[in-house]
Parts: sequence; structure tokens; C-alpha cells
Amino acid sequence: MRLIANIILFQIGWFACVLGAANHLAWAGSLTALAIAALHLQLAKRRSVEIQLLLLVVTLGFAWDSLIASMGLMQFTSGVMLDGLAPYWMAALWVVFATTLNVSMRWLRERWLIAALFGAIGGPLAYYAGAKLGALSFPDPILGLTAQAVGWGLLMPLLVKIAARFDGIESAPSQERAYV
Repeated sequence: MRLIANIILFQIGWFACVLGAANHLAWAGSLTALAIAALHLQLAKRRSVEIQLLLLVVTLGFAWDSLIASMGLMQFTSGVMLDGLAPYWMAALWVVFATTLNVSMRWLRERWLIAALFGAIGGPLAYYAGAKLGALSFPDPILGLTAQAVGWGLLMPLLVKIAARFDGIESAPSQERAYV
């Protein structure tokens, strides 16, 4: 049941952030995302560890999106606080994405090639969908989506590895595994 709830809540958060941004209501999507993250943390067995994961993922994701934006490969329609940085609603969306890593995307652990392929295909598709819904645009779609494919192909295995290390959903790791 938790797996299905996690998938549904991620989709709600994704649509809230993207449609909110597309309609210049980025704050509404961001608040929805934060509510989803709060619920996720309420259900975590080791809340402080899961908070660390969310903070690491939002930092890496925000840096990635800011890099792509600063290179002029992607432009956002609302919520940009400083030129060259990703908008705040993207940070909220990264938090919601992070809630999936130890739940619905847990199956990617130790499957690095599948994680890379999943990222290289799924990442650009999500950005393409966001562009079609009006939350962002690509001045050169081929170049922008190719950059996303490469970046997500590298990011996804890294994020899965980080999530395995900062897993606040499952019980505390055994002493044996704590030093791995």
C-alpha cells in the first residue's frame, strides 16, 4: 500500500508543481510538494536520516537544473528568484522526487545500468512533459533534452546510491552494514 501511495503522491506533487508553474501559481505547487514531503517524513522510521536524503537530493537536483538553466539550455516560465538559477518550484519538485528513492524506486538499488537507463529516458521525458504543459521551455529542444538525458543518466545511479546510504524508511541498518 505504501508503494502505491508513494507513486500517487509523487504524481500529485509533480502535476501540482508543473501546472502551478505553468499557471504562475508556483507557490501552490511548492506548498503541495512540501505537504507531501511532510507526510513522507511522518511515516519514516528514521526521520533525521530521511531528512538528510531529501536535503542532499534537492541540493544536487537544484544545482543540476541551475547549471542547465545558466547554460541557456532550459528556461522557466515562473518562480525564478535569481537569473541563472532554477526556480523554487523545481527545488520543491526535487524534494518530492527524493521521497520516491527509498520507496517506489527502491528496486533500482544495485541495478546501476537500469538506473542510468531509467534516468536517461525518464528524466528528459519529465522535462519534455513539463515543457508541453507550459512550465518551462527549451530554446533548442534537441540539445536541451540530450543534456538532460546525459545528466540524468549520471544522476540517477548516484541518487540511488545516496538513497541507499541515507535510508530512513527501513529500520536502522545492522552493525555489519553500518560500516560499508
